[in-house]
Amino acid sequence: MKKITKQAIVSTKNGDKGYSRNYSNEKIIKSDILFETLGTIDELSSNLGLTYHQAGMLKEIKLIQAVLQDVNSVIATNPNSDNYLKLNLVNSEDVKQLENIEQDLLDKYPIEPRFVLPGSDTSLVGAYFDICRSIARRAERCVVRFEEQYNRSDLEYIKRYLNRLSDLLFIYARSLEKK
Repeated sequence: MKKITKQAIVSTKNGDKGYSRNYSNEKIIKSDILFETLGTIDELSSNLGLTYHQAGMLKEIKLIQAVLQDVNSVIATNPNSDNYLKLNLVNSEDVKQLENIEQDLLDKYPIEPRFVLPGSDTSLVGAYFDICRSIARRAERCVVRFEEQYNRSDLEYIKRYLNRLSDLLFIYARSLEKK
């Protein structure tokens, strides 16, 4: 007899008509700013994963990706739903962690006050960080639009986190040029 193992369902086909559901199980059209925001943050995390391998496995990148997972969970969940209470909310400590990494890098590798073309003149890994930085900035803009359209007041630390993240990614790109 053939052994049956439980497998994850990848294709439910529920989205074939252009709708999907948020984590609160509300049906929403896929063209909604919610899915643009979630997709942009996912794109950022995917590019950070690629950059992780190019940058010599910087452990900070994995920490950032974990916070971005939390960001997407918060955005995808209606604050009035029971699921919201179960989430890891982005907070001031997450923002402070990025600021500390930034400062450590700047102490080691001060940035010269000169214009540098995105894509880095001297480092492939710097170019990867520049791509991530530009996606982080787009993600921040998406979050602001999402916040406005959904009248959400719980995203302040997410906006701060994405803003600091784009700064940190800029610093990484410049500091890795010097190594």
